[in-house]
Amino acid sequence: MEITYHREGDYLIPDLTLPENSGYNIGKFGMLRQEYIMDHRRGLYINLLLSGELWEYLSELNEECHEVLDRIIPGMMEKEGVTEELKAADQMKWVQMRNNIQHRAEEFILHDYIFV
Repeated sequence: MEITYHREGDYLIPDLTLPENSGYNIGKFGMLRQEYIMDHRRGLYINLLLSGELWEYLSELNEECHEVLDRIIPGMMEKEGVTEELKAADQMKWVQMRNNIQHRAEEFILHDYIFV
């Protein structure tokens, strides 16, 4: 690895740059995790940032969280009787129950994937 320097006064300063965010989509859960590790897991954040793995880590975490949501929401809907028949009969109740399930599933994700 070749390091270049530039002169500032009597000092040679290395020209170091951090890797760019190479088009990774970190999404909602990635941003929440980034904020959490910046505030509460400073060593992990700095290690991931300096190694250039932060954006990939956050993107993979976001994808994993969405995959878990896509798996558990339909199961919860089936278990609680949130069906197309209910949607046809009483749309507002269906929306209420669906939103409740969505929020509970996201709380699970936050507790088990983001704030750990």
